[in-house]
Amino acid sequence: MKYSKVGIGVLLGSHLLMAEPTVSVSNTDTVKQEIVSKTGEKDKEALAKKLANPIAALISMPFQFNYDRGYLNTSGNDSNKWTLNIQPVIPFSLNDDWNLISRTIVPVIRTDNLPIGNGIDGGVGDIVQSLFFSPKAPTDSGWIWGAGPVFLIPTNSDVSADTWGAGATAVALKQDGPYTYGVLANHLWDVGGDRDISQTFVQPFFTYTTPEALSTTLMTETTYNWNAASGNKWTVPIFLLVTQVGKIGNQMISYGGGVKYYAESPGGGPQGWGIRLVFTMLFPK
Repeated sequence: MKYSKVGIGVLLGSHLLMAEPTVSVSNTDTVKQEIVSKTGEKDKEALAKKLANPIAALISMPFQFNYDRGYLNTSGNDSNKWTLNIQPVIPFSLNDDWNLISRTIVPVIRTDNLPIGNGIDGGVGDIVQSLFFSPKAPTDSGWIWGAGPVFLIPTNSDVSADTWGAGATAVALKQDGPYTYGVLANHLWDVGGDRDISQTFVQPFFTYTTPEALSTTLMTETTYNWNAASGNKWTVPIFLLVTQVGKIGNQMISYGGGVKYYAESPGGGPQGWGIRLVFTMLFPK
C-alpha cells in the first residue's frame, strides 16, 4: 500500500499525496507504541495478579517493613517494635504437573523499651521456612492450592525463641478476573528447645487488581497460641494495603504499603494502629 501511494504521487506530481506515506508511517509508529504500551500494562497486570497468589510460579524478593506500637499496655511510642521481613519466594518445577514453592521469612528485628527501660535491642529473629507442593493447573472449578511442611529455625539471637519447630502449611485460592481470594494457614509445634510451641497461623486475604496493576488487599494475619493463658491466645491484626507494579530501569518491582489495626492482642502485645511498607523485586521468566 505504501509503495502504490508513492507511485500515484509521482505520476500526479502532487506534494500532498507524496506526503501521505510520511503520515502513514507516523500513524503506524503511534499504533505500535500503543500496542507496546498496552502489552506492557498487561504484563504488569499479570505480575500483580501473580503477586496476589502466594504460590505463583514467580521468583520474587519481598522486603516487608512493619512498625508496631503500644506494647506492655504503654501509650504512643513508649514501647515499640520495628521488623524488616526478608521473604524470598523461589518456585521449582518438579515435573509436568507439579511445582514446589519455597517461601522463607527472615525477620530482622529492633525493639525499643521492650521490656520497659531495656532501651534498644534486637537481632535476626527465628526463620520460618515453608514448602508448598502445588499442582501447576488449577482444579476444574478454578481453585489453586498447595500444601507441605513448615519449619521454625532458631537463630539464637536476643530475639530468638531458641527452639526448633515443625508443622504443616496449606493454601487455597481462586482468581476470578480482577479478584483474588483465599486463605493460607499453618501450624507449628516445638521439636526441641526451651520453649513449648503450639501455634496456629491463619491468613485469609482478598485482593482487587486493576488493569493498571494497582492492587488493593484486605486481610488478617491471625495467630492463635494454644499454650497461652486464657485471654492471651489471640493476635488479630487487620491490614489494608495498596501496591503498584512498576519498573526501575529493567528491574520489575512492586511497591506500596498500608495500615494495620490490632482487633485483638495478648496482654503486653501490640495495640492499636501500625504500619506496613512493602518493596518487592520481581524476576519473571
